[in-house]
Formats: sequence, C-alpha cells, structure tokens
Amino acid sequence: MSHYQASEQRYETMRYNRCGHSGLKLPAVSLGMWHNFGDVDVYANAKAMMLRSFDLGITHFDLANNYGPSAGSAEETFGKVISRELKSYRDELIVSTKAGYYMWPGPYGEWGSRKNLISSLDQSLTRMGLDYVDIFYSHRPDPETPLEETMGALDQIVRQGKALYVGISNYNAEQTREAIAILKRLGTPMLIHQATYSMMNRWVEDGLLDALEDGGAGCIAFSPLAQGMLTSRYLGGIPVDSRAASSNSPFLNTKDITEEKLNRIKRLNEIAAERGQTLAQLALAWVLRQKQVASVLIGASRIEQIEDNIGALNHLQFEEGELSAIERILQ
Repeated sequence: MSHYQASEQRYETMRYNRCGHSGLKLPAVSLGMWHNFGDVDVYANAKAMMLRSFDLGITHFDLANNYGPSAGSAEETFGKVISRELKSYRDELIVSTKAGYYMWPGPYGEWGSRKNLISSLDQSLTRMGLDYVDIFYSHRPDPETPLEETMGALDQIVRQGKALYVGISNYNAEQTREAIAILKRLGTPMLIHQATYSMMNRWVEDGLLDALEDGGAGCIAFSPLAQGMLTSRYLGGIPVDSRAASSNSPFLNTKDITEEKLNRIKRLNEIAAERGQTLAQLALAWVLRQKQVASVLIGASRIEQIEDNIGALNHLQFEEGELSAIERILQ
C-alpha cells in the first residue's frame, strides 16, 4: 500500500505549453526514462526520481519499448511505480512510449509495420499495467514499409483506445510533412515529433520546425544537453567517470569532445553565469525559446539534476544581445 502523497504545490511553478494546435499541454520539462530506470539500476533511486519529478510538476514521463537496459525493463519499473505510488494520479499523467527499434527476433520485432507497432504497444501496456498510453510514437521511419501503413497503424491504435495521441520520432522534414498529411486524411492528427535538438545539434532548424508549424504539430526535444556536454560536467575537461570517457558508450566518447568544443562550452558557461543560471539551465532555456518546442526531455541519474534542470524555468527570456553572443559562439 502506497504512503505517497503528491505535493499540493506541484502545479504552482511548472510551466505548461500547448502542443501544436492540439488541446494537450505538456510540462516545459519532461522526464525521459532512456537511461537509469532499467533492471540494472537501483529501483529505489528510479522511484525517488519519478516521485520528485511529479512533485515538481513534471506530469509527462517518456518511455520506449526498448528502454532499460535490459530492453523493456524501464517500462516495468514505471509500471511498478504507477501501481504502487501513482495509481490515483493516473489522470494527471502523460505517459508516452514508442516502437520501431529492435525488440524481439524475427521479421516483426522492429521497424514500422502494422504488425510490429500494434504487437509492441500491446506488450508495453502489459509491462506498464496500463489500459492506454497518452502518446504513442513511431520511433523511426521504416525505409521498406509504406508510410501509409505505419501511419495507418497509428490511426488504428487511437481508434482502438490504446493511445490518445500519436507522434513520430527521428523523421526528417520531408517525411514529417508526408506523415502529417496522411494522418490528417485519416482523421487522427499528428500531435508531436520527438527530435534531438540542442545547441550542439541544430538540424531541426533546417526545415523540420517549419514542417511542424505548418502541420499544427508540436516538438519535444530529446538530448537537449547534448549527452551531458552542456552541463558543468566537462568544464574542467573530461572526467574519468563520465559517459564520454567510457569506451562502451555509443553516444558520446572522447573524440566527440574536442578542445574547440570545450572552449565553446566554457564561453557558454560565462553567458549562463551572467544570467544567473547553470550551463544546463541556459541550454534548456535556449531550446525552449523556439515556439514549436512544447517541452524538453531531460535524463537524470539523481534528484539534484532534475531540480537543477527545472530551475531553467526561472529565466526563459533572452535579450537580443545574449542570443547574438550565443550564436557567435555556436558558429
């Protein structure tokens, strides 16, 4: 039996942004469960981070079928916390999950067929102990399946009541425009695109944000801190216990963090200090300045990181001079 009682102040400081042209508002900061919520991690820490997030007004928890490790275990962790602590708050939560990357052997265990997407969501709902998710994504475009089939599966999932909204992730601008058009014809508008976006990775500015604006869809940015590069972690160089120093990290390693990048990070940190922010807070506020970006997805291994990241909301406005100075550094 749960003894958890959510903070009565949880909605007082969080900012909620409308997602595209929909009726749905997302917290400006959402919690991503890509890392640190698997069965290799400490359950008590995962639970503590989820509950503290909710107490701070983070209502959106983002998962995927393959998050862990092991694959599927982040959803199982989430399901435990929901059933034991957050069950009475289900209608205050936005739960999202995805399918598209490798999950089980054989021809139906990945990509974007109707068979894979619907089977995967059924498995995800079982792992989380839920009747439906709020947002379901096609996690990546499938070069061998017609986009009409992938989008048709998303439409079917909403009509079956297994998801309230649908979105896509990792699609380019042209694919996004086509996906939006197909879903519009089917009568299930596309809610959201989950895209990687940070000061160090600005590809969404080259057409994708315009496609979302034109199509009435919102954006949620993942890796807004560039795998930790845009935090205080690397201001003094590369720590031996960091992700970049780990030889088995597929996302960030020592060759990614050049002297030039370290110099940029230090100069950005000076601007953050002048604004009374940490570097992470500056980086999050910079991504949130885009009108299409409804939310930033943060990852965390400790409660303190979540608290620091939410501090970005205390200073979201930029003066023209600040933006110009940041632009000079980034170029």
